[in-house]
Amino acid sequence: MRDGQLAAWGVVRPCRIGSKIGPLVADDRAAAETVFDALAAACGGGEIFLDVPERNADAVAFARARGLTPIFETARMYTGPVRPVQLRRVFGVTTFELG
Repeated sequence: MRDGQLAAWGVVRPCRIGSKIGPLVADDRAAAETVFDALAAACGGGEIFLDVPERNADAVAFARARGLTPIFETARMYTGPVRPVQLRRVFGVTTFELG
């Protein structure tokens, strides 16, 4: 919360190996870092996975600063018009497993 407004939120859940954080949505990098750190601490250790949208440079820089490295890449494809998304606020996408 910042000035009585929701500035960031995220979700963490166990994976087969480690934990997955996502979605992670924030007004800015500082807010994303605060939520990420709290979610990571709640995991109690182990590997953490975060799917970052490459077009959000702040999200990519944030992930690298936390020591995260790419292990795979995906492409998003559409059959119709692309709905507007504020990618600057997306620091972790909803996991592909939810599908």
